[in-house]
Amino acid sequence: MEDLSIIDQLIKKARAAQEKIADYTQEQIDDVCRAVAWQVYKDDNIAQLAKLAVEETGMGKVEDKITKHKNKVLGIIVDALAFKSVGLIERDEAKGISKYAKPVGVIGALTPVTNPTATPASNAVAILKGRNAVIFAPHPRSKKASALAVKMMREVLKIVGAPQDLIQVVEEPSIEATGELMKKVDLVVATGGAPMVKAAYSSGKPAYGVGPGNSCQIIDEDADINDAADKITTSKTFDNATSCSSENSIVIQKKIYDAMVKALKDRGGYLCSAEEKARLKDYMWKPNKHGEMTINAGVVAKSAKEIAAGAGLNVPDNTKMILVECGMPLEEDLFAEEKLSPVLAIFKYGEFMEGVEILRRLTDNCGTGHSCGIHSFNKEHIEYLGLHMKSSRIVVRQPQASANGGAFFNGMPSTVTLGCGTWGNNITSENISCKHFINVTWVSEPIPLNRPADDTVWGGYFKKYGR
Repeated sequence: MEDLSIIDQLIKKARAAQEKIADYTQEQIDDVCRAVAWQVYKDDNIAQLAKLAVEETGMGKVEDKITKHKNKVLGIIVDALAFKSVGLIERDEAKGISKYAKPVGVIGALTPVTNPTATPASNAVAILKGRNAVIFAPHPRSKKASALAVKMMREVLKIVGAPQDLIQVVEEPSIEATGELMKKVDLVVATGGAPMVKAAYSSGKPAYGVGPGNSCQIIDEDADINDAADKITTSKTFDNATSCSSENSIVIQKKIYDAMVKALKDRGGYLCSAEEKARLKDYMWKPNKHGEMTINAGVVAKSAKEIAAGAGLNVPDNTKMILVECGMPLEEDLFAEEKLSPVLAIFKYGEFMEGVEILRRLTDNCGTGHSCGIHSFNKEHIEYLGLHMKSSRIVVRQPQASANGGAFFNGMPSTVTLGCGTWGNNITSENISCKHFINVTWVSEPIPLNRPADDTVWGGYFKKYGR
């Protein structure tokens, strides 16, 4: 039986640390957030973290992880500094309502093997903003990288006079230790795969989880082909597709299909033949102990060249991603699912509603509620997706890997944790940000009586249907 007393020790220290900052002013907690963010934004520190993350996990690219750190941490600290998290945060005179922000307490944050340093770095800033403490539970295969990020952030807390135990990590993570942590914190944040999220929701504590990704894009007939190809290639190949927001499938209008495929090939895409697709499929998916086909861990966040070599495909040296043509019924094609690798499924459609149907079935098959996108200038088509797609975020003419979680070229809140709504079995459809890490007390004062007459409310109904 594993000794889980370490979890009790971490919780005890976290509660003591959190109590010391529970009465911090806005200025004091903002200084804490600035200090922590700067520590994991500095070039030298980021380089160390990115290098160790790739060495330990074998996933992704050092240069892209550096870029991810820069963009995520900067975006989150900018959002955090603009957010009120102390004292009176809102006053509505007309309704006599005052809202006061309070800490949540101690938060347990589960981090994924695909993003072991930028996730704790980003979540720490958002969590601390609410005057909370956080204990990170990393994936066992990335425990060293996550622990180094935590070590760096703990060191800088001393500079602003804050207790170091505001940020801690489970140094020897396990399923049992993480389960024990989730039972004893005040709130759980689960950024990772479906089993992790399911465990978080089963912990008995409030939890923010995320659904699976499987981001998909429609390439409409009026799309700027070169712009779309640039953005899709950049997004799909960034950090070898470790992001759950990397495009997994694109649905191309038939009139521009050949031109779009050529544009992707010109940017390092390799289009598989039918025989090569079969070989690639056999390599990328293997039966688990239950006989279910699951993604081969050996392809996750590997380069296109490595994946091709493993599948026995002979591809050019400049290959950045592998393209696979798919058809219907897509539910029977494993390539229509989330792949977490630079492998892109391609579908063709005729009329717009046919493209929407493919998009809907792609997200319903895997990734309901997460995200989709469209490269189009047609306002009616964009609005149709907004009205009808069961997606929590729809990006227009943008690279999904960077756009979904907030970027300086859009107005989405910066985050590394994407809620997928009830469609994805999540409690929220929002990007998880500072506002999700505070409790809010509503103080209600009396106002002049403002009860409406029955006719004011039902007058139109009475005229149409009677009383």
